[in-house]
Formats: sequence, structure tokens, C-alpha cells
Amino acid sequence: MRKLVISEWITLDGIFDAETMAEWFMPYDSPARQQLISDGIHACGAILFGRKTYEMLAPYWSQMKNNEMGIAAKLNSVAKYVVSTTLENAAWENTTIIKNNIVEEITRLKQQPGNEIQVEGSATLVDALIQADLIDEYKFFVHPTIIGKGKRFFKEGKLPGGLKLSNTEVLDKGVVVLTYQRERS
Repeated sequence: MRKLVISEWITLDGIFDAETMAEWFMPYDSPARQQLISDGIHACGAILFGRKTYEMLAPYWSQMKNNEMGIAAKLNSVAKYVVSTTLENAAWENTTIIKNNIVEEITRLKQQPGNEIQVEGSATLVDALIQADLIDEYKFFVHPTIIGKGKRFFKEGKLPGGLKLSNTEVLDKGVVVLTYQRERS
């Protein structure tokens, strides 16, 4: 069974918001952080997106034809699934839209052979995955800043419960990568 891994970039106070990324993400860029992000993308067998994240990334990356940043070829060739009830067309190559029976479809994808399924961003989708208890691993790139405003990663409601810290890595510029495994009974 493939693992479902979320890989998220957040602030110390849990902000997970693309609209404020210029304030908290860009100042902490580094070759080490770029390499870890690249390694994660290269390790996946599929990527799962929510509609908003897909619509933000697809136009940019689908135009990259020379393996820009060392990840464009992988992003363009890997199987991509976008969860949306409203998206009508997914033109980015190797993309499938999941409109119905979302929990069942993602469970089916997890049961297929292959490398992990990765989720990048996709706040609404991640919340639904948490509620359905489908996430196996949480990887947080925690940036050493407190923003105090914006979309928070964990919403009120059912939370993932017990998590077991499986890896910690400190990068330059103070970014800490925390990897947690979901503890299941």
C-alpha cells in the first residue's frame, strides 16, 4: 500500500497561506530547502492536488519543457490527481480529475503499487483528508517567523490525533523540517 504524504510549508504559528508566502516563505529560501523539496517531488509516484493549488501550479509548470529547477520534468510526467467538483478540464499532462467518491478514490489510489502519493498545499483537500483519516505522513517545513494572520493549517474539528515524530532536520536560515507518522491503533 502506498503512503499518502502531505508536504507543507508553514510558519511557526501554523500559517499555511499562499497569499502571504512572500512575507514568510521567500526570505528563508536556501539550497538545502530547495534540495529537500526536490527530493520529495522525485520520490513520489503521484501528486494529489486540490483545485486551487492545481490552478495555481498547472499553468506555470506545464509550460516548462527543459526540466527547470530540476523538477519540471518530474512534475510534468508524474500522475496527477486533482480533487474538484467544479473543475471541468485538466489540461496539464497526466492529470485526472476526481469529482465523486473522493475518499473511495483516494483509498483506491493508495492501494495501488508504487511510490508515495504526495499532497502539496491544497488546504481544503488536506482538511478533508484529515477528516477521513487518510494521511499516513505529515512533513512540515516550519519557517522561523510568526505572521499572526492568514489561513491556518489545522482547522477546528477532528484533528489527526496521535502523531509520532520520525525525523527532524534543521536547515540553514532556521527552517526546521518535522516529519510525523500517523499512529493508528
